[in-house]
Amino acid sequence: MSDGEATTGPDALRERYGPRAQVSESFGEITVDVQADDWIDLLESARSEGYEFFDWLTAVDDPPDGFSIVAHVFDPVSHARLLLRTRIPRADPRLPSAVGVFRGADWHERETFEMFGVIFDGHPNLIPLLLPDGFEGFPLRKDFVLAARVAKAWPGAKEPGESDHGSPSRRKTLPPGVPADWGRDG
Repeated sequence: MSDGEATTGPDALRERYGPRAQVSESFGEITVDVQADDWIDLLESARSEGYEFFDWLTAVDDPPDGFSIVAHVFDPVSHARLLLRTRIPRADPRLPSAVGVFRGADWHERETFEMFGVIFDGHPNLIPLLLPDGFEGFPLRKDFVLAARVAKAWPGAKEPGESDHGSPSRRKTLPPGVPADWGRDG
């Protein structure tokens, strides 16, 4: 076992972060879960322990409760990877910004804000990044309606009777997540 493995293994991480964190290992990937109040402390601790490379940050929509915020950091000396995770409620999706710890979190927090509606308090420039001006909603939330599936039919025959072969048609159904009153001719 190398020195890098000794200081970054699950047992060493449990000792380092104490009872405020849950450390687990799955498929060789170490994950540290903390409460939202400990998010910045966790990021600072990981950075001070050699995880200096910020790889990515995103959200995972987990209805009905809220979101998991997940960051991946890397130690370039020991080649160790670490997943950092916290949960925030759907009713008030807020978390302190990680930009003060990792400058590279800037773009990732802006994308997560735009796609999931998570507000990163203290972010220096939390403005839309990818979507067109005037876009409404958060497209990566599971409750976001994919209106394009209603407005424009999926190409090709996907249901019996939707081809030119004369087969009988069955009742048309809307795509998952589309409200029943959308796209109906009245």
